[in-house]
Amino acid sequence: MQKPPQAVDFALKETSPNIGAGALTTDKLACTYDLVEQMQYLYVRVVKAKDLPGKDVTGSCDPYVEVKLGNYKGTTKHFEKKTNPEWNQVFAFSKERIQASVLEVSVKDKDVVVDDLIGRVLFELNDIPKRVPPDSPLAPQWYRLEDRKGDKIKHGELMLAVWMGTQADEAFPDAWHSDAAAVGPDGVANIRSKVYLSPKLWYVRVNVIEAQDLVPGDKSRFPESFVKVTLGNQALRTRISQSRSIHPMWNEDLIFVVAEPFEEPLILTVEDREGPNKDELLGKCVIPLQIVQRRLDYKPVNTRWYNLEKHVVADGEQKKEIKFASRIHLRVCLDGGYHVLDESTHYSSDLRPTAKQLWRPSIGILELGILSAVGLMPMKTKDGRGTTDAYCVAKYGQKWIRTRTIVDSFTPKWNEQYTWEVFDPCTVISIGVFDNGHVQGGKDSRIGKVRIRLSTLETDRVYTHSYPLIVLQQSGVKKTGEVQLAVRFTCSSLINMLHMYSHPLLPKMHYIHPLSVIQLDSLRQQAMQIVSMRLSRAEPPLRKEVVEYMLDVDSHMWSMRRSKANFFRIMGVLRGLIAVGKWFDQICNWKNPLTTILIHILFIILVLYPELILPTIFLYLFLIGIWNFRWRPRHPPHMDTRLSHADAAHPDELDEEFDSFPTSRPSDIVRMRYDRLRSIAGRVQTVIGDLATQGERFQSLLSWRDPRATTLFVVFCLGAAVVLYVTPFQVVALLIGIYVLRHPRFRHKLPSVPLNFFRRLPARSDSMI
Repeated sequence: MQKPPQAVDFALKETSPNIGAGALTTDKLACTYDLVEQMQYLYVRVVKAKDLPGKDVTGSCDPYVEVKLGNYKGTTKHFEKKTNPEWNQVFAFSKERIQASVLEVSVKDKDVVVDDLIGRVLFELNDIPKRVPPDSPLAPQWYRLEDRKGDKIKHGELMLAVWMGTQADEAFPDAWHSDAAAVGPDGVANIRSKVYLSPKLWYVRVNVIEAQDLVPGDKSRFPESFVKVTLGNQALRTRISQSRSIHPMWNEDLIFVVAEPFEEPLILTVEDREGPNKDELLGKCVIPLQIVQRRLDYKPVNTRWYNLEKHVVADGEQKKEIKFASRIHLRVCLDGGYHVLDESTHYSSDLRPTAKQLWRPSIGILELGILSAVGLMPMKTKDGRGTTDAYCVAKYGQKWIRTRTIVDSFTPKWNEQYTWEVFDPCTVISIGVFDNGHVQGGKDSRIGKVRIRLSTLETDRVYTHSYPLIVLQQSGVKKTGEVQLAVRFTCSSLINMLHMYSHPLLPKMHYIHPLSVIQLDSLRQQAMQIVSMRLSRAEPPLRKEVVEYMLDVDSHMWSMRRSKANFFRIMGVLRGLIAVGKWFDQICNWKNPLTTILIHILFIILVLYPELILPTIFLYLFLIGIWNFRWRPRHPPHMDTRLSHADAAHPDELDEEFDSFPTSRPSDIVRMRYDRLRSIAGRVQTVIGDLATQGERFQSLLSWRDPRATTLFVVFCLGAAVVLYVTPFQVVALLIGIYVLRHPRFRHKLPSVPLNFFRRLPARSDSMI
């Protein structure tokens, strides 16, 4: 059966790239860099020069080096009035684009009008040696400079190293690349490949217990005191103390997220609610996090009394008045036993607790080869035409990687390989493709994202697939290209990995002292902001829009499309139970007499030999599992537009999903959407109410809310106990089974007596307003 065109367009495609892991090769590169295609580069390391002759009137020179190969030309920075400069810069020329046979390295004198040539060195490409890691780097050598005629000049030498290598060379990440020749020297740093590390995050737990000897400004009333705790841009407050006195009590937990190194202190203020929007400061306490105790388990830390300082304003100047009589009783700790969630819980790449002492050993290695992309859509306009400066970002655990930017190409080839340690197989690696806005000074546009769950991968197998890049926009779902990846999950110990399946998913502190859903959601938002801020301050920065897209910052927002998708996911899960119910109904109604007779025989055997019931069930499940092995998935799961209902979403639903919060739409559209939301919520409310009603009817069987119904049920239970006591269980089960499987001619179309009795039982819906 042929798939519809759209399904084929968004499908995952298996590829066969020419990588070391898929071919028999003796190349050393295949041992450690075997998930990508080899890309040959000509490397030129310009180290330094000495005894350069002066070209200016003053006898000095402003030297720089120009490395030229055909139409490509790279230059070092220039020094003013220096005859012994040191550059230590590397230039890389892609062999695919080489259109010359001679490499020219020239030392020039920077001038206002025309730069003067001091000297040059020429290399024949056929004579340049090859180097393959892990060989040691090629030692640079001194070369005498020549003039344009090829004669050696009297003074001036240049130290160089020239070799042919691949992208596995350690000089590759920091090199100037010929394919980015159009980027100015200021923008080169923003297009190189980099590795970033997320900051180490902690939960800060502040247990506010009580305060003593508060001094309110108004002595005629008892203070309505509360405590406000601030940490950076996070602020939480306790409820107003129920004990209206100068010795209030709260005993509340407030939790914050903080990142190492701890730059900001914990600031606590005790305030008095004097009236609406009018609070009086009764005392303040500043606690540096460096002195806070770190807790690794569930044992409570020691409490401590802190002095409160009261700030008063006198004559327009702020002064401190120390009140040692006012104190606050706190229990403050850094909770290292939790995993600080900064990702969506459905796509977590790391589940370890904060404290390294609690980490388990790694169970394997994840290797990712980012090969290439095809068919990328133009994201911006340059010189009247569309262009894309694409790069990839991958995030797993605390390690982020960013490939180099391929400038002005819709079919970029990166061929970069990265490695992560794996501590849990039930984790997800996310790979995003972006258009670099640094080149033209704009934002980094998202091109698409891929998620791969490690537990769906077979160990030691190289997966080479082309993943569709899918972006949902207000106009609908769009395919923005394809990215080709090579993935390998290597397990160091199969026993350890299988043992992981018996452990809780999160650290045990999440189960011993669980955080509420509201707390987790709020803390995750704070954690994402901290990670985004720290990575945007790196050099070059990993920009905020990139980090937020990789961390699914908007996954908690309401979406009609997502709600529909989740509903149909539930229906898909229940479809199996519904199918079993329909099959059993057909058995009971004798739709296929032969099958029904066989079921009768099986039922009688299981009743006569009840010890065969559980073995039969598990044997049946075993046979189903073995049968389904033939159709097991052979590729990782990918973004599914049909499952997400992205290809069938109404335009207004997409417009609502991309609306800002709070809304920016006109009032009539908001009113229409609100009415639609109320309609759908009403249906959900009805379904939930029906489920609650059925549960309450079960409770009312013995609650005597309906005395007559409970009397009937209690008498029935007594009679059933007597009958079951004197009658063998096999006889009772046989009679009930024969009754349920009876022929349709012995059935009535009216509901059965037990069902009628159950539907007449009272529920608490009568008490609903």
